[in-house]
Amino acid sequence: MLKGKKIVLGVSGGIAAYKAAELVRLYVKQEAEVFVVMTKSAQEFITPLTFQTLTGNPVHTELFSLLQERDIGHISLADRADAFVVAPATANLVGKVACGIADDLLSTTIMATRSPVLFVPAMNVNMWENPIYRDNQARLEKFGYQFMEPAQGFLACGWEGKGKLPDPAAIVEQTRVLLSPQDLSGETVLISAGPSREEIDPVRYISNYSSGKMGYALARVARRRGARVILVSGPTSLEPPAGVEFVAVTSACEMRDALMERQERASIMIKAAAVADYRPASASTQKIKKSQHDDLSLSLRKNPDILSELGRIKKGRILVGFAAETADLVKNARDKLEKKNLDLIVANDVSASGAGFDVDTNIVRVLGRDGSDEQWPLLSKEEVAGKIFDRILELERN
Repeated sequence: MLKGKKIVLGVSGGIAAYKAAELVRLYVKQEAEVFVVMTKSAQEFITPLTFQTLTGNPVHTELFSLLQERDIGHISLADRADAFVVAPATANLVGKVACGIADDLLSTTIMATRSPVLFVPAMNVNMWENPIYRDNQARLEKFGYQFMEPAQGFLACGWEGKGKLPDPAAIVEQTRVLLSPQDLSGETVLISAGPSREEIDPVRYISNYSSGKMGYALARVARRRGARVILVSGPTSLEPPAGVEFVAVTSACEMRDALMERQERASIMIKAAAVADYRPASASTQKIKKSQHDDLSLSLRKNPDILSELGRIKKGRILVGFAAETADLVKNARDKLEKKNLDLIVANDVSASGAGFDVDTNIVRVLGRDGSDEQWPLLSKEEVAGKIFDRILELERN
């Protein structure tokens, strides 16, 4: 979603200025166009040439330098921005903007822009905790400027505490939030993701090929669009999305309990997890040795049907399910939609190229209780997630 977006990156004079180079690289990798504005102090830590090389654009440092004969530099920069990110943002810069002081190119451009502005503070922990700084940040937040919390850790000054620049990948994600419509604001979205694992013995289990990528994409997109997100996840190798309430579970029964405990808080429920239908009737407390058995039979017990239970208690809330099929896609999905009292079901043929487990894309068919039937082309899982939420908002409006 950053492709083609124009991002003005302000770099002020803190030791973390060198990390802005990695931030620029990530923006460019996402095909954003980046324009860097540096304070004089920032140039003591990193050179403009570094940013010019990474962005392919001139770096702006002087207030009284015209971009073109008829362009006023700070106005031109302010007007072109889709998003304005200041990283690192020092206590000095935040204080100046809070007081309406615009005495260099960066502070002047911030004052002139009408695009959303994100400050990413980085400073000594005592400066961060200083009530003067806290008051300045609160003043800017009152006017609609947005802030990220600094990270905790060992600081360059020798102190330990809050004040580190957040990871550049986290800043990129927050930029996506900045550029996303906040049309899910006020919603609480409960999402299940990933596989379950049903223990056979201490070293073996029954599971499936689910990677959790679809559920995690739904969580990221919902959070970007302003929702409060609760993500209940089976075991995956994925990092929990920033800003969501994350609940890790292992078995189907654990997932059921976690979802039931939290479902009353949700206005939208999406069950994207691939939960095992059966579990061993009893698990061995010791590893089962191959030498003990020529043939081994497992007695299986049916797991709770979480989706059916949510369907029975949804009380007018939106409930979305997934159907991973290998045959009779529409028939099986339609049956599941009706039997489990869903509002939407997202069906995919997991045997199709680009639509199976553990890939970043999906090809889905979306069926609605209202009789709707939409076939979507090959899309990234985040694009699929965005379109699912668009459909959910249509249902809420109708």
